[in-house]
Amino acid sequence: MKNDTYEFSRSLLDSLNDGLYVCDTERRIVYWSKSAERITGWRSQEVIGRKCSDNLLCHTDKDGRQLCGEEFCPLHRSIITGKSATYPVLLFAKAKDGRRVPLVVSVSPMRDGDGTIVGGIETFHDFSESYANLERAQRIQSLSLAHDLPADPRVAFSTFYLPHDLVGGDFFSIRPLDGDRYGFFLADVMGHGFAAALHTMHLNSLWVRASDTLATPAEFARRMNLELGKVAKDESFATGLCGMLDVAAKRLRFVSAGGPPMLLCRATGAIEELRVSGFPFGVVGEAQYEELEVALAEGDSLLLFSDGAVEVQNDQGRLLGTEGLLAILQSLDYPRAGLRIEALQAALLKYSNAIRLDDDVTFLEIRLAAQA
Repeated sequence: MKNDTYEFSRSLLDSLNDGLYVCDTERRIVYWSKSAERITGWRSQEVIGRKCSDNLLCHTDKDGRQLCGEEFCPLHRSIITGKSATYPVLLFAKAKDGRRVPLVVSVSPMRDGDGTIVGGIETFHDFSESYANLERAQRIQSLSLAHDLPADPRVAFSTFYLPHDLVGGDFFSIRPLDGDRYGFFLADVMGHGFAAALHTMHLNSLWVRASDTLATPAEFARRMNLELGKVAKDESFATGLCGMLDVAAKRLRFVSAGGPPMLLCRATGAIEELRVSGFPFGVVGEAQYEELEVALAEGDSLLLFSDGAVEVQNDQGRLLGTEGLLAILQSLDYPRAGLRIEALQAALLKYSNAIRLDDDVTFLEIRLAAQA
């Protein structure tokens, strides 16, 4: 009877359309389904007993980063955190014939009768057809984020964008207003994925039409709020920061629309949080925005970031917050060593104790040249 139950279970798993494999806590594969064979071309006898990291599936994420180590491997993180994926993960696997196959993957720890984790389970399906459409959407969105950063020996601009999916809900842009002044904008649309990405397309069109008003950031914010209110309809909104930097006068004027504070990193090593209150865009139709003006010095830098950088929860439900992010940055020797984005992303993931970060994350850095 026991063997009959076992054979029935295998037959049931092999009949699934999705591929499925099971590994132990060392990530050695102990079961490989028929659909896993069909999707990847790897036969069961070729993979059973091997580790998934043994130059076999060679999982990479959407940015081409290898996932078969430990910190970024969804299956490994599921095993060590004891958590199942709350949503599917897009990644790429190497098929037997060498093709890179886009997969949508779900992972979960496997427990014995006593509740002890003894391995992990991964299910996946071929996402090739849908991925082609998603790539087209990404190319369209990337046009709205593509911009030549101003070349000025007095100031350096850097941007780092880590979308949760192939497309995301963060928008950022920088433009010169004249020979000495630069306008900047960083916004985070509620949610992520296709719906949020469509809103970033709208943000881009609004930026093109209104960015000339950034000489007065409060006016720019007022116009953005009114325009976004026409489409939000209580269904969506955007937090953000916008402002104007005068390099010659070394003055910063900016407005907040409910986003996290900006960090001012002084050349002396001191770091200040620049906070000003303001309603998110699209929430209150006639909202007025308050400007904050700050004096800067040579060698100072400004760091802006979207909500996803601080709204990271640990397994006790505690938010990282701005103080937590600042502690991580200082542990990575920021600002002296610059923004080490991969190390920062790994630290955020470690804090979350989750399979992956829950939201898009964007950083925009502005550095004034140090005195020669």
